[in-house]
Parts: sequence; C-alpha cells; structure tokens
Amino acid sequence: MEDIEIARNAKLKNINEIAEKLGIEDEYIEQYGKYKAKISNELYEKKKNDKDGKLILVTSINPTPLGEGKTTISIGLADGLSKIGKKPILALREPSLRTSFWNKRWSYRRRICTSCTNG
Repeated sequence: MEDIEIARNAKLKNINEIAEKLGIEDEYIEQYGKYKAKISNELYEKKKNDKDGKLILVTSINPTPLGEGKTTISIGLADGLSKIGKKPILALREPSLRTSFWNKRWSYRRRICTSCTNG
C-alpha cells in the first residue's frame, strides 16, 4: 500500500478526545482543525518536575529502501507504548517529506501525533 493510500484510509480521532485522554486541559492546546494541535510550553513548565514522565529521543538513522527511518520508528514506539497502557505524546520536529500526514510548520510548541493513540 502506498503512503497516500495509508493516509487516506486512516481513521483520525478528534484532538480534543486525545488531549482529554492524556489529561491535557484545553488551555494548554492550540488547535489546528479537528485533528491536530500544539501543546503550550506552559504545560511543559508546569509538568517538568513530575517524576512519572520519560523522554525518548530518536535521532540519526538512515532510512531503509522501504522508507523506515526516524518517523516510522517514532510512530511505532508511540503506538507500542500506547498498547501497553502508557500515555505517549509524539513530537516530530521535521516530519517525513514522503507522507501526507503532516503540515510542515516551525514553532516553539510541540506537535501531537493523532495517529499514536490506540483504543
């Protein structure tokens, strides 16, 4: 299946539903339509001393001929963490140029990946 076919067949969840599931109040998200948002740095400042969070960085991997690289690994990792009951948030600073999932925009806020919340 081609990337565009995968994107067209994806069943997106409303970003408000995702934010609620993650325990993020409305005041900390800036919506870009129904399916994507940015999280305010104010939430980071509020939560930075919490001991229940972890940061995982995925860097410097060359894509395989099938296009599996940082984006693929990051989304797979977030999906896997979600499957085992964790509450992952995936932030992609410069998303893959091959897919149509993302709108490339520079900002000091973090992106929420709406495809990484199963169930």
